[in-house]
Amino acid sequence: MLAYLPSYSYSEEVFGSTQNAAGSGFVWDMTNVLPAEAGLQVDSVFYRYTTQKVIEDNLIVYVQNRNAEGPGYIFRSADDWSGLPGNTLTRLVPVPGLEGSVFGEGSIETEGFGTVSSPTVIYNYSFDPCFDPQSSPACPGYRPELLIPEMPEVIDPLNDQFIQDELERKASLKDQDQEDRDRRRMAAEKKQDRLEKALGAVNSALMTASAEAKAAELFALSMIPTTYVTSLPSGTYEDTLDFSSKKLPDNNKGRRVGLAQQVLHEKMVDSQYD
Repeated sequence: MLAYLPSYSYSEEVFGSTQNAAGSGFVWDMTNVLPAEAGLQVDSVFYRYTTQKVIEDNLIVYVQNRNAEGPGYIFRSADDWSGLPGNTLTRLVPVPGLEGSVFGEGSIETEGFGTVSSPTVIYNYSFDPCFDPQSSPACPGYRPELLIPEMPEVIDPLNDQFIQDELERKASLKDQDQEDRDRRRMAAEKKQDRLEKALGAVNSALMTASAEAKAAELFALSMIPTTYVTSLPSGTYEDTLDFSSKKLPDNNKGRRVGLAQQVLHEKMVDSQYD
């Protein structure tokens, strides 16, 4: 929980104090302690606790915050109780206007012998509500033209029930078309299969008929009628033709054709030189 001072105007700096940061234990997260105000600064740390110890024992109590932006501590207050009896201590420790964002994890630690009880740690802070002039129209330097216009709500058309129904209808039609194509393909395959079987049967029948015809032809060739067969008388058959001259006469017609071709050839050769 955070504690704020009474109401304020935008022309004034705001001061406030946190609730007890150590109310839930000896270690605390500053993001749950300081308000998330732009430009907030921690002005001081108030703490109170009670120790129980033997006077002769050494004891140091640290109230501290780690540096959220680097190593070490941004705030650390040490109380030396060595040689002192246990008691309750209350302190207000000023800090030089450190920004709240640098205050890391807070804690109370002891070194030596003794215990700490009933801890209270409160951070006093301040901030300018107009640290960012655009935070309110009441801030000096506020410029409305610099505001980013609110973007209209983006409606996903796929969320519209009508569009969803239309998409489902198209998907159903697509599935139905695919089923029709599958049925037509299967019917065509069956028809092709029946045609191939029918053609196979026809081819088989044709091959059988052709084989039978071929066999019949061969069989017919092997069957020679007895009327085609006769015997020649034995003996010697002498030549009956007698040629008185062994020399063949020249072919005058062929000679004229050869001579004409020779004359034509010579004219063609002579024409190349005219």
